Amino acid sequence: MWRPWGNKKTPVRIHDKSSPFSCSSFKDIQHLCTEDSSLSSAAKRTANVFHRVRIANSLLRSWAPARTETRTDPNGKILDSFTNRSISIPEADKRIVVYFTSLRVVRSTFEDCKTVRSILRGFRVSIDERDLSMDSRFLNELQGILGQSKLTLPRVFIGGRYMGGAEEIKQLHETGELKKFVEGLPAAEPGTCDVCGGYRFIFCNECNGSRKLFTEKSGFKTCTTCNENGLIRCPSCSCSPL
Repeated sequence: MWRPWGNKKTPVRIHDKSSPFSCSSFKDIQHLCTEDSSLSSAAKRTANVFHRVRIANSLLRSWAPARTETRTDPNGKILDSFTNRSISIPEADKRIVVYFTSLRVVRSTFEDCKTVRSILRGFRVSIDERDLSMDSRFLNELQGILGQSKLTLPRVFIGGRYMGGAEEIKQLHETGELKKFVEGLPAAEPGTCDVCGGYRFIFCNECNGSRKLFTEKSGFKTCTTCNENGLIRCPSCSCSPL
């Protein structure tokens, strides 16, 4: 029943090791295919990452605010970029008026205001600084001058003429044109004001900052002399309102 083994020689095939092709097992072939697929998927992920970065950069460029060129009329006054009309402040021919904010709520706005004030103070001329965070009436005043409800700070007026915001002032300063505009303005008083300590505001003399006045006839009433913070402009170092 069993096949006789005996001394019968069975032919054995011997593979030629010098051949460039060697037969691998199915396990090796599957491993090689897996490596190729992982490399292709990694390349796809890299391509996707670069594609997303390119899209993000294009979106950031499209959302970035465009720089507007400063336009002037034949008399040299700055034109508003929205209405193309010249903007000026009456009775401010001998001073610089700066509308800014000292609040740090928006960091970019605070830094712009700080930079512009530092540039203008470097000329050592008289500056009328109007902090909108200290008195909301400055906001209404600026809106009436520019004719806009939504405003960005700072806004600068030199010699009664509107000069623009932070970008315009920095550009004029870099080109040396800003120095020509401030020439002839009165020099700033040396030192710090002894009355307000440089804050440009003091407590109201009528209500002592409480914003309430008492009379025997009508009782308590709101003080109309000071602003919403119970402050008035320093009579020593602040210019007269516009």
